[in-house]
Formats: sequence, structure tokens, C-alpha cells
Amino acid sequence: MNKAFVKENDQDEDDEASPGAPSLPPGTRNYMTRRGFETLKAELDQLVKDERPRLVETVRWAASNGDRSENGDYIYGKKRLREIDRRIRFLIKRLESATVVTPSEQENTEQVFFGATVTVVCDADGGEDQTYQIVGVDEANASEGRISWIAPLSRALLKAREGDVVRFASPAGIREIEVIEIRYI
Repeated sequence: MNKAFVKENDQDEDDEASPGAPSLPPGTRNYMTRRGFETLKAELDQLVKDERPRLVETVRWAASNGDRSENGDYIYGKKRLREIDRRIRFLIKRLESATVVTPSEQENTEQVFFGATVTVVCDADGGEDQTYQIVGVDEANASEGRISWIAPLSRALLKAREGDVVRFASPAGIREIEVIEIRYI
């Protein structure tokens, strides 16, 4: 097929809109824990040193086979190569803009700030304790109890102290939770 009929854009394809990647609010810093920074750095290293060179070799081999227009290894290899390059650019930008915060070095441990591990009890849930760690947007995973510092619950908890009752807007409506414990690990 003629390239005139195929929508391919090898330019910067909105690097910030990497699939599944949350965006930062404009004008805010990219806060990140040391663990989150190391995880992104490990992913970048794996892509640059392992996956991309292996894929480049496959594409080079596929290109040497002749007709590229019907060569699946070549076509899909080039597509995957663009995806990897986009992810690499995204990771480089995130790591360059990262402000690494070490929770264990927090000075004011009586209040909730970035990196805190907070145990709360929700009145509507019948008093069951839940524990959350406030982390960067790239390392948030609600199923593991890590919530982004820009999430509504995190924003409501910021500057709270043990014993405080905090109200926040959730998808289920306005909820009240009580801060039971604050730890910095």
C-alpha cells in the first residue's frame, strides 16, 4: 500500500500521553519515592539495553528479506519499535523532571505528607481499617494500597493528624474517614 494512504506519524506522538500513564496537573512537580524512581529507571534500562536492540535486529533481518510491504515481521516490528521509542521518551522526561522524596527522612511525622503510610477507618464501611501510602502518579496502584498524591483521598488526607476526621468526595458521595495511624517508612 502506498504511504500516502497510511496514517503514520514518526514525529513526537504526544509523549506525555503514553497509554495508561496519568498526567500531572500543570505547574506541579513530579514527586516520586525512591522505589518508584528505581522502578521507572529499571524499565528504561530494560527497554534501551535489552528489548529495543533485540527488536532492531529482528527488523533489520526482516528488511533484508526483500519485499517489506507484505513482511509481517518488518511491519509489526517497526510499529513496536515506535511504541518502545515513545515509551523511552516518556520515561526519560518523567525521570528528568522527578523530585525524589524519601519518606523516612520526613521531619514532621505528626502530619500526613507525601510518602506517608496512613491507616484510616471509614464510618460507612462499618469500621474496617484500611492502609494507604501516598506516592507519585507513576507508582500508584490502588490494589496494593498505593494512591497518588493528586487523588481526592490523598488531597483530603494531606496535613491531617492522628485522630482527625476527614471528609472527601468519592464516587459513592461524600465520605468521612478517621486517621488512625501515620507512618513514614
